[in-house]
Amino acid sequence: MKTIRYAVCILAIIFLPITVHARDSYPPLPEALDALQSDNEVTVTVGRFPLPLDNPVYYAFEPTRTAPEKGFVIYPGGKVDARSYAPTARSIARAGYLTVIAGMPDDLAMGGWARAHTIIMRYNNINTWAVGGHSMGGSFACKFAQRFTWEVDGVILWASWPSFLFNLRHKPLKAISIYGSEDGYPDEIEAGARQLPPDTEFVRIEGGNHTQFGYYDTSPEPYQEHDNPALISREEQQRQIIEATVGFLSGL
Repeated sequence: MKTIRYAVCILAIIFLPITVHARDSYPPLPEALDALQSDNEVTVTVGRFPLPLDNPVYYAFEPTRTAPEKGFVIYPGGKVDARSYAPTARSIARAGYLTVIAGMPDDLAMGGWARAHTIIMRYNNINTWAVGGHSMGGSFACKFAQRFTWEVDGVILWASWPSFLFNLRHKPLKAISIYGSEDGYPDEIEAGARQLPPDTEFVRIEGGNHTQFGYYDTSPEPYQEHDNPALISREEQQRQIIEATVGFLSGL
């Protein structure tokens, strides 16, 4: 049953634009918009991708007190405004890493899965790169890592998993999978682990759910469709996400 459900879920990811194109994206919460402001610790800049597609921007968070040598490109979850990951990106940048959120056409990573290439080329002073993201974003970051393996060193999955089409099992990459115990897709995360490198690190956040990997508004519900209620606060879940992510980046 798990295999069947996993296959159905992957087909849902592939054809997601057909079912959600008409739905508005989840907007960022106020704290996400606040995190887009530069301060004495992190400089935030907005860049543009070359093609005039919907949402052709990226948000770069650079530490001001050190010259970063490692970078992380974040792909947003499906139909989630890219700015919703700004607080997380700011915290990772504060730890000393260039962190860039890639905006996606119609807020769907399927249409912009190769955008990390533009970012990596523009920040050619960075020696080590990780790509990853939340949910659908992480899945298509795996596609990028599969097709452009020579450009990246690691993959960071937040409540996400690669499909059998984006198999990384035999790629020379490090990977980490961070997920919540209350995530609405536990079987898919477990099954997707088979597509990751054998030494992938798995971090289970007790009480965490799918929604709290970002700062986006799901009202009137407290969490997005098909998810479960979290048993810990968003702040505590984010603390653990950032800790695991920074630890992985430090080891690349």
